[in-house]
Amino acid sequence: MYDLIVIGAGPGGYEAAAHAGQMGKKVALVEEGLVGGTCLNVGCIPAKVFLRSSRLYRECGEAKAFGVEVDSFRFDLPAVVERKTRIVGTLVRGVEGLLKRSGVEVFHAHARLVGRNQVQVGAELLSTANVLVATGSRPAMPPIPGIGSERVLSSDSVFDVREIPSRVAIIGGGYIGLEFATFFSEIGAEVVVFEMLPQIASGCDADVSDRLLQVLKRTGVTFNLSCRVLGIEDGAVRYEDGSGEEKTYAADRILNATGRAPVVQGLGLEEAGVDFSAKGVRVNDQGKTNVPGVWACGDVTGQYMLAHVATREGIVAVNSMFGEPDRIRYDAIPAVIYTHPEVATAGRTEEQLKASGIAYKKAMVPMGVAGRFLIENEKGTGFVKVLAGAKYGEILGVHAIGDSSSEFIVTAAALIQMELSASHAGEIVFPHPTVSEALREAVLQVSRS
Repeated sequence: MYDLIVIGAGPGGYEAAAHAGQMGKKVALVEEGLVGGTCLNVGCIPAKVFLRSSRLYRECGEAKAFGVEVDSFRFDLPAVVERKTRIVGTLVRGVEGLLKRSGVEVFHAHARLVGRNQVQVGAELLSTANVLVATGSRPAMPPIPGIGSERVLSSDSVFDVREIPSRVAIIGGGYIGLEFATFFSEIGAEVVVFEMLPQIASGCDADVSDRLLQVLKRTGVTFNLSCRVLGIEDGAVRYEDGSGEEKTYAADRILNATGRAPVVQGLGLEEAGVDFSAKGVRVNDQGKTNVPGVWACGDVTGQYMLAHVATREGIVAVNSMFGEPDRIRYDAIPAVIYTHPEVATAGRTEEQLKASGIAYKKAMVPMGVAGRFLIENEKGTGFVKVLAGAKYGEILGVHAIGDSSSEFIVTAAALIQMELSASHAGEIVFPHPTVSEALREAVLQVSRS
């Protein structure tokens, strides 16, 4: 009899299993695929490996502005793929070591709920007091004719490409599509993005989204917004542009970057009576489903498809199931889009505050107020926006665009989590010179407004 069986070994699942094991609980972790899940194997980590290499390649071309002469250089995509594989392997071994040290028993098999206290794991039937469903997500497959053809890459298979394409079509202008648009553009490919909405990075603060669109256009990425992809035929994207005119774009590579869908099928959720839909398993802020003893975390819930959110959700669920009060606060979640320039956000957007009727004040300052930003970014652009409550000045949201913003957004999330007012946050000493001083300046400005 296990205290907990976790289904899925992604960031939510393996962190939750290790946490429960460290609490002295008897834990089993079941994974039929790769330990580490999407983020580690075909998501966050591989994407950042690719983007680090493309950024360095771009910087070689810009080195003269920094007083550095680079005679010749080329981009070796197979070498990048090999580096990605090596880094992923190192991290997977680290996860396996964590699970072993935590006393977690790992099963490599398919798992299926059989009622609320039993799980079919391969040929074995295991009993447990609790089940944590952490099966993650898979690339979404929109109803576009030809989207499933061999010529179309998914956000999983793109990491195995070993030749630089001349022309790349990307379907989807969310964070996945934008990061790959940055990567392929920086290594010299012609990139065209097709997005059905009128803006990119849907869900981001509108000022940030607009600035990112302007910058990416200047780097050579072409965007077709408010367009509808009609089909994919012989390596070409057939689409209807914003004016309703039908057009075709022929590409060497086509990437389906339309998002990800929760993995909810084949788990026995129906038989166990768990409330779920194609959009995910329904849970509260402790990870509880409608069935006692059955919990869920991460992408499978369809809420915030971010690895760090999955990790926190998994730990909250474990604490809650074993009697330690805990909950996750979704209004203080930091998120990053690793484009060039980076986008980093935490808390509510200006559009969300308006829709909720919340009175607020704001300040926007250019990233260039921080000397370190000017040092690190020749001709770099960006800003930090801070939103605070009109009456008490509590920080409600921070939205930034500019390289290195990913490194200070956790500070913004902490300010929101602790419900600090801008005046109190302004008393915090920021190290100099750092790019984070742009956040400090925005906080000080909003506290004076």
